Amino acid sequence: MTIARSRIVDLQSTRWYHCISRCVRKAFLLADEVHDRKSWIDNRLKQLEAIFAISVGGFSTMDNHLHLLLRVDPDVARDWSDHEVATRWFELYPPRDAKRQPIAPTQDMIQNLAENASWVQTARERLASLSWFMKCLKEPLSRMANKQDNCKGTFFEARFKSIAILDEEALLTVAAYIDLNPVAAGVAPLPESSPHTSIKERVEHVIAAGKLENVEAIRNGSIAAQQVSEGIEDSCWLIPIEDQRSQGGKREGFKEGFTLGQYLMLVDCTSRTVRDDKQSVSSELESIFERLGSSVDRWTARIRKLKERGFIGSFLASTVERLREVAHRVGRKWLVNVG
Repeated sequence: MTIARSRIVDLQSTRWYHCISRCVRKAFLLADEVHDRKSWIDNRLKQLEAIFAISVGGFSTMDNHLHLLLRVDPDVARDWSDHEVATRWFELYPPRDAKRQPIAPTQDMIQNLAENASWVQTARERLASLSWFMKCLKEPLSRMANKQDNCKGTFFEARFKSIAILDEEALLTVAAYIDLNPVAAGVAPLPESSPHTSIKERVEHVIAAGKLENVEAIRNGSIAAQQVSEGIEDSCWLIPIEDQRSQGGKREGFKEGFTLGQYLMLVDCTSRTVRDDKQSVSSELESIFERLGSSVDRWTARIRKLKERGFIGSFLASTVERLREVAHRVGRKWLVNVG
């Protein structure tokens, strides 16, 4: 039975969610190379991340579905002034002229909206809503694709799936799973060459910063890859892997003390578990798993299980205790664990 979104999205339990949306009838509607719909999604994600109080931690766009790892940041939305809420809304829905062409809003337009307290409250809530984020991602593409194909009807399945990520190990598992989708599907031989993924975006950012040697080291499983760390993620639009706020950093990341280099090593080695012709995660990563409070065997088993079963359920945790804690918080007897 479908679970109401309000019973899954509980920001007191977690702000992290894995969202999955499939094309109608699982048709390969995103595989259009002429109009490059996948690149459109890449660019749209960057636009929405800059408008919403929702941050993107990972993404992977396949031929008939897409995966997103999103973090809801309600405190960010609460700190916006009424004027900023109105400005952001006009970036999302710009005013239009008599010919229905978008125009730049005037200061009077912005001020008029900002003075409407009821409207501001509603807009502020929507700008921190997973449902509105997904709506603003998918609706424009659906209309554009129907126009390109000269047809009518739905493009995506009506309801997207959202999975609450309840702890750090589960969070990194989902991030790696999303980044490895093209490798698992045989679309790309290596994680960093996977098109339309967050890992390719991160690696290209590292290369642009002049850290190509470290990226090459990752492919060889070298510990030198861990050196890709301090400050390198500051200007990347994706959520940083390493949370450096205790060291003066301004952006919230995945985990304190867990570097981008370590994550790239982890994903590269994990790719061996999603290819039939490769071995399991290397034992050289044991120190990383110790830091995560996990083990190579436990990590490998969970990745393989997700590959075989998919994401059946609405919650993901690495321990039964965490599931019980959240179940008690939301007033349920139990939660079915995806992993």
